[in-house]
Amino acid sequence: MTTRKPLRRVLLKLSGEAFSDRSVSGGIDPTIVSTVATEVAQLVAEHGTEVGVVVGGGNIFRGNSPGAAGMDRSSADHMGMLATVINALALQDAMEKAGVQTRVQTAISMQEVAEPYIRRRAIRHLEKGRVVIFAAGLGVPYFTTDTTAAQRALEIGAEAILKATKVDGVYDRDPALHDDATRYDEIDFMAVLNQGLRVMDATAISLCMDNDLPIVVFDMLTSGNITRVVTGEPVGTLVHTA
Repeated sequence: MTTRKPLRRVLLKLSGEAFSDRSVSGGIDPTIVSTVATEVAQLVAEHGTEVGVVVGGGNIFRGNSPGAAGMDRSSADHMGMLATVINALALQDAMEKAGVQTRVQTAISMQEVAEPYIRRRAIRHLEKGRVVIFAAGLGVPYFTTDTTAAQRALEIGAEAILKATKVDGVYDRDPALHDDATRYDEIDFMAVLNQGLRVMDATAISLCMDNDLPIVVFDMLTSGNITRVVTGEPVGTLVHTA
């Protein structure tokens, strides 16, 4: 088994569904957002970890969702990108209320509400202890926020992607449907692709595999898990190069 080490700079990937308010159709659950913000703020304050965040928009709109049926894919994807900006601004507000300076950078220009994505500026923010939230995907259609997370993690020199989900790792089959599903403590990238496991999309997995960027998949709803992963505890599933 691979020995995990403490991480200095990470990219936290949060799905839009993770922010979803189950009491209504879609929307944002402020309790979940506040919980994530508090944990990240504590991580920055106590451990000095540099944190970039990519947030999805699936709780509001996704370009390949049934709600986009019949719509031009490029237009639908751009709507999905704007949905990620809404989530990013909600997270920024919660982060700053938790006491950590935060910047939102977007791949689509909207200077009245966020900075444009500039790699060197993002790195400087991280070095100064600010959390940087990357929104609007890559700014182009046909790419998911999973791929955005891999791309931004590589650009900022993150040591790992932390994939925060509502399950406690990667399973050989859907644990919600199969009681005998087996969780992996670790698995290599090629096995993920060959088995079609839903860790991240194939483009993101390939980017991480080609650049030897590990992914840790863990349960975001368990208090303290983000810190446990960053400090090197064997939480969740480690996806890495064989």
